[in-house]
Amino acid sequence: MDLASRAAAIGALADPVRRALYQHVVAQPDGVGREQAAAAVGVPAHTAKFHLERLADEGLLDVEFRRLSGRTGPGAGRPAKLYRRARSEVTVSLPERRYDLVGDILATALEQVGEGAKWDTAVQRAARAEGVRAGDAARAAAGGATAGPEPDRLAGALEQHGYEPRVEGSEIVLTNCPFDALAQRHTALVCGLNVDYVQGVADGLECADAHARLAPAPGLCCVRVGTSGQA
Repeated sequence: MDLASRAAAIGALADPVRRALYQHVVAQPDGVGREQAAAAVGVPAHTAKFHLERLADEGLLDVEFRRLSGRTGPGAGRPAKLYRRARSEVTVSLPERRYDLVGDILATALEQVGEGAKWDTAVQRAARAEGVRAGDAARAAAGGATAGPEPDRLAGALEQHGYEPRVEGSEIVLTNCPFDALAQRHTALVCGLNVDYVQGVADGLECADAHARLAPAPGLCCVRVGTSGQA
């Protein structure tokens, strides 16, 4: 889900009636019909239906059809349309943060440590592998293309992951750190895996001349990428 879609989903909760309906639905242990939801928040059933459908359209609620009586066959009645919290997550962060990605990398590294790997090696390996997967996905989305200027291709992929890249000649400057709060508290660990992740993205994109390195600067991500062979 892109930023526009996520923002629209969150914006759907600005309406107080819609927000009340959402809060009621997610607080229930089972799916909720529009009549029950309407009664709970004190609005007509047609009003509840309109707002519940909007929440479903925005991906905040899932819909199912089920006969509440439990009966089947002739005379059992039509299945009721029920709403429940969507399984997908919707978050909006400006600037974009990707703390889930750090969690995935560190969890993978811990699994490798449990299998006998050294911690530093495990983190480096996990971050690089996760970056390669992201780069592979970006290359596949582009039809497997590896043509075109490397800085532009790599910047396009990193933009999708919250880095806000800016191409300056043969270098890519990353103007946002997706791991900012963690990087401030655990600088060596997070900045180290950040370098390996960005390099992995470049490798997955088959950007042979891209070299990620630590280059801390105020207001910028700690990683820069050279794309003309410099390390």
